[in-house]
Amino acid sequence: MASTVEVREAGDSDTPAVEAVVEGAFGDQGAAVNDVMARLRGVEDMGVELVAIDDREVVGCVALSRAWLDARERLVDVLVLSPLAVAPDRQGRGIGTALLAAVPEAAARLGAPLVFLEGAPGYYGARGWRPASAHGLERPSLRIPEPACQVLLVDGHEPWMTGRLVYPDVWWRLDLVGLRDPELAEVEAALRES
Repeated sequence: MASTVEVREAGDSDTPAVEAVVEGAFGDQGAAVNDVMARLRGVEDMGVELVAIDDREVVGCVALSRAWLDARERLVDVLVLSPLAVAPDRQGRGIGTALLAAVPEAAARLGAPLVFLEGAPGYYGARGWRPASAHGLERPSLRIPEPACQVLLVDGHEPWMTGRLVYPDVWWRLDLVGLRDPELAEVEAALRES
């Protein structure tokens, strides 16, 4: 079980193991996800990377990169959670949940009142995340199904903080915002059926 897992901030020496976990968890998309993470590290848009360690081995990771909320009053520094990855042979043991539990403290330490993600509403909803639209927050692209754009409100959040999420440029340049067809059409069809 994940009770033996330690979650800590990643160091430079963890990067190869983090990349291996991401490639294992994301399959064909793993190289693209690792590319965006390397670019974010290179331009200091990375807020923080956390790793889950079990028996001195990296078995999971989560990254929080800097982004903005384009609120009426002013731009607000926020975070985007991506990726969350767990080694395939360790999935289903609470490691992802342990990593997500560490996010509010990390966000507070970085002074971010909101953390956004694109992900499965059932999985993240069971762990405290809510649809962004329920808080007056807009997704950065219509290619993100509305229920998949989720947010976690953390210390420092204020009711006036509404508006559109703005991703860093690297996510757009690598075309990693939302889904494209045929995956987008499949997800939208599944959402209509549920």
